[in-house]
Amino acid sequence: MSPRPYNLLFLCTGNSARSILAEGLVTHLSNGRIQGYSAGSQPTGRVNPLALETLRNFGCATEGFSSKTWDAFAGADAPAMDFIITVCDNAAGEACPLWPGKPVSAHWGVPDPASVEGSEERRRKAFMDAALTLKRRIELFLSLPLHHLDAMSLQHELRDIGHR
Repeated sequence: MSPRPYNLLFLCTGNSARSILAEGLVTHLSNGRIQGYSAGSQPTGRVNPLALETLRNFGCATEGFSSKTWDAFAGADAPAMDFIITVCDNAAGEACPLWPGKPVSAHWGVPDPASVEGSEERRRKAFMDAALTLKRRIELFLSLPLHHLDAMSLQHELRDIGHR
């Protein structure tokens, strides 16, 4: 019998681009080993259409994504998180809720593709660049022997991945 999938919450301020990309990519790339979630400290209330387009370009399902507050994951009825990763510098510096179960956390800062101005081509490239950075980090994360590492080792590995 296989263990339950790990739950991984990606946090960003607006929860409209980077955290959405990360949620979709980790769920897709992990083949059922990781269930991705995303939320924001100040959600915009809408998912950036270019984030969904970029996920489709990677073969990810795009149904059901929404921009939501991180409070949705801090309650007793929320799924227990094993990992929490911030993907924007603003969210990394904010006071987060107390997460039940003491998940392993790290920061993987990625430039905000939603803040890029200019042509549609330039904006699409910014989303693809962010997705490629996240994909590389997620693949490194998925290569870790998660069942065999203690929390401190996982913490170190996750933080190290954020610098790659």
